[in-house]
Parts: sequence; structure tokens; C-alpha cells
Amino acid sequence: MTRQLSAEFFGTFWLVFGGCGSAVLAAAFPELGIGFAGVALAFGLTVLTMAYAVGGISGGHFNPAVTLGLSIAGRAPWKDLVPYWIVQVLGAIVAAAALFAIASGKAGFEPGGFASNGFGELSPGGYSMQSALLIEIILTAGFLIVILGATAKAVPAGFAPIAIGFALTLIHLISIPVTNTSVNPARSTGAALFAETGATGQLWLFWVAPLIGAAIGALLWRFVLMPGEGLEELGGEGN
Repeated sequence: MTRQLSAEFFGTFWLVFGGCGSAVLAAAFPELGIGFAGVALAFGLTVLTMAYAVGGISGGHFNPAVTLGLSIAGRAPWKDLVPYWIVQVLGAIVAAAALFAIASGKAGFEPGGFASNGFGELSPGGYSMQSALLIEIILTAGFLIVILGATAKAVPAGFAPIAIGFALTLIHLISIPVTNTSVNPARSTGAALFAETGATGQLWLFWVAPLIGAAIGALLWRFVLMPGEGLEELGGEGN
């Protein structure tokens, strides 16, 4: 279990440090030209690379919503849920702290939003709480369906991290203007703690919406979409 939790800690650290780091360090300089698309790709690459690196140890969740969804779908044991959530949040906080320490080494640095998530005044595009709630639920549900589908026994093995990484990239391309994209409560928590915009006051939504979306996606997969030849998966350690 120690190896699994260490893998989840480091994988979540990498996701937050790489994804939020691209926004805080690189996107702050328009001349570098990475923009929203670059940040979206960075988040996708963090998941893709860590899924290959440590996915075989812990399953490569790096996200409390993913852990919940996999548990509901019968792919992960319920006993791992809380320990995974704890190390995922800790990994995100440590990554955000490291990123803050690096970013603050530049003269005139101001944390501002610090790649945090938000709605209303804290939304990049000024979208409402209702818009934020809906898009986070829909995109997290879709993300779980991609994860469950790409890792099903009915599909070729070894390609899942690519599909999952591109799915996260697509999710960011869609929703950065709305919420700055969460679909991951740990990522939201780490960034919010170092933002100077009141992001912690809106953090509840970026726990509630992804967890609801993950549950919806897992239930849709388990009872509607899962191929018949994959039913034996439900007899695994997750039950």
C-alpha cells in the first residue's frame, strides 16, 4: 500500500506542478505563445506521462473524482478511497507550494489567481456558478467514461494513457474559459490555497461537481456502456 500511495502522491504532484506550472510560469509570458492551448496540452501530458510511469503501481488516478468513479465502477477497492484522497490532496498542495516558491523568485511576482478555479468574478470568461457546476459535472463524467473505456479488457492494452491524456487536454480546451478547468478536486485545492482571489471560498463547487460527475460517468459506464465481454471486470478487487 505504501508504494501505491507514494505513486499517487507523486503522480498528483506532477499533474499540479506541470499543469498549473504551465499557467503560472509560461502562460504569463505572451511572447512564449503557449496560451490556453499550451496549458491544456500541459495538463494532458502530465497525466499521460505519469500514467505510463506509475500507473502500473497505483492505477494512475491522481484525482479524487477518478478514484471515486473507479470505485463505483468496480475497478478500485473502496478501502483505498480515503487513503488515495489524502495523498492526492497532499501531493497537490506540495506541488502548489513548490510552484509558489519558484514563481515568487521573480521580482514583482503577484500570485493573483495562481491557476485556481472559479466562477462569477473568478471565472476567466465571467461565467456563472450554474455554468461552472454544469460544465464540471459533464466533463468529469465524460472523463470517467474515457478512462473506463480506454482501460477495459475489450480494448487493446497499452494505449489507455494516450486516450486519457488527450481527453484531459480536450477538457481543458473546452472549459478553461468557464472555470479554468478543475475536474480534479485535489488540483483545485492545491492552487486555491496559494491564490489571492478568494478562490478558497468557491472551492466547494470544485469538489462537489467533479465528484457528482465522476459518479454519473461511472454509473453510465457500468450499467449502460460497458461491453458484455467486460462484465467479468466487476468480479475484481473493487467488489
